[in-house]
Amino acid sequence: MPSTILTSFSGALQASLSVLLVIFYGVIAAQFNLIDNAAAKKVSHLSVKLFLPFLLLTKLGKELTLENAVNYVPILVWAVFYNVVSMAIGWAAVKWGKLPTWVTPAITFNNTTSLPLLLIQSLESTGILKTILQDGESTSDAISRAQSYFLVCSVVSNCLTFAIGPRLLEGESESDSDDENDEEDRFKPNGQPNGNANGNRQGEDQDNGNQQQDEERPEETTSLLHDRFNSFGARTANATHDTAHNVLYMHNIHPSQVTSTTRSFFSTLWSFFNAPLIGALIGCVIGLVPALHKAFFADSNEGGIFTAWLTASLKNAGELFVSLQVIVVGVKLSSSLRKMKRGDGNAGRIPWGAAIFVFSIRYIFWTLVSIPIIYGLAKNTKTLDADGILWFSMMLMPLGPPAMSLIPMADVSGKDEKIKMAVAKLLTGMYAASPVLAFAVTAALKASQKAMDS
Repeated sequence: MPSTILTSFSGALQASLSVLLVIFYGVIAAQFNLIDNAAAKKVSHLSVKLFLPFLLLTKLGKELTLENAVNYVPILVWAVFYNVVSMAIGWAAVKWGKLPTWVTPAITFNNTTSLPLLLIQSLESTGILKTILQDGESTSDAISRAQSYFLVCSVVSNCLTFAIGPRLLEGESESDSDDENDEEDRFKPNGQPNGNANGNRQGEDQDNGNQQQDEERPEETTSLLHDRFNSFGARTANATHDTAHNVLYMHNIHPSQVTSTTRSFFSTLWSFFNAPLIGALIGCVIGLVPALHKAFFADSNEGGIFTAWLTASLKNAGELFVSLQVIVVGVKLSSSLRKMKRGDGNAGRIPWGAAIFVFSIRYIFWTLVSIPIIYGLAKNTKTLDADGILWFSMMLMPLGPPAMSLIPMADVSGKDEKIKMAVAKLLTGMYAASPVLAFAVTAALKASQKAMDS
């Protein structure tokens, strides 16, 4: 038994170190000016808004079927549960423990996509997952299923991050007033702004004339796509706003009568709809409709008319997300380290109590809570399907360092440079401590094995 545990821990440690090395490669690339922070930000946007939806579409579409759809319901419930519990703990710590406001999002939102997906891939090469595979199942099939479980969890985490993440940092009132002014302009009838409409119209006409002259002269940055295609998003947004105006006037409600609370509610509701969610929904439709599942994922000679070209292209693009996003984490950490080096000794100081608290929740508390809970459900109830990979994945979902989205959250919330530097230091330390996950991986593996044996 001790040798088995040692082998499992060695494999988990190697997998964790491989993830840390990929992050380090991003740091090296930034240090040698192979990529700067602006380029990394664009790559991150590209990964989240294009590659991640493709990954969700192909993974969920392939793994999700009518026969196993019920297996994904506990993951959704579990993801909501641990995020809400973490948020409550962070809120209480900030209110009564007098900790900085960034503690709440730091312990609420963990890295649920790039880090665990790369960790799972690394575990495949170590071979330690063979003990919890189903009879006759290959390791690659089990890894693909585990990735789909983590991606379902990431959909919930991403929705909560985009919707309520910045609010947890308590943005300054100045930025809130700017948002209110923007919202008031949106709710003007026919999109007319305040002031002299004719004067503004003349100015707009003059600007449009200048823009048309500029657009007629192509440059290196001129889009290859048609103008109608490029303006599709803007026209869709305008149509959405016009529809909102019409609905209000149909009910004899002037837009100015809409309270800021109502606007905030609908703004929060709309923020849940993002590119990863859309990709996941499309993947669910493809997986749950047998005809579509066959067309996208069956062999070409068995009716898979899209498998060899469309599905293959989406899969290849989606798989770029995992490695690219982890590289971006390294670039962002390098940029944060440079900012820390330029600052004075007291800038961005992290209270030791806050750092220890975040580490304890992210790496220790959820290890001690999630593994016994999932083990108890797997052993004593029929809530979860008899799938060791499912149990193992759910045990690890709440664990890991805070999400890198904590840095843009601080930017959006209007926090000063000291807080941004403190957040950067925190993330650097938390990701450097990621090999600690080897203990949790070993414990989760052994708990899953024991549940399967019983």
